[in-house]
Amino acid sequence: PRNKRSEWVLTIQVGTQQISPLYWSISVGNLEAAQAIITDLLTIRADRERYYYGVDALFTAHEDIVSVLVEQAKTLVPTLFDGLVWRSRHSVDGFRRVNYY
Repeated sequence: PRNKRSEWVLTIQVGTQQISPLYWSISVGNLEAAQAIITDLLTIRADRERYYYGVDALFTAHEDIVSVLVEQAKTLVPTLFDGLVWRSRHSVDGFRRVNYY
């Protein structure tokens, strides 16, 4: 299900420990898998009831994702920044400013 998709790629239970498939793939050098995870999270999806965009889940689970990528996987920084959406918290006449990177 779309609403569980981000949970599956950000945290899994292995025995008594929780690990991040994203951080694990970065730590072992499997940057292709990490790129696929990031791209998947930043893809906007929808079903009949709502839209899904995994950026909030990504930054909630991994607040330090930018610094981790800069230190361990510089080639993935453009993948992360490409597709980010910034939404203003202020609306004017029902419209909200959005910047898409």
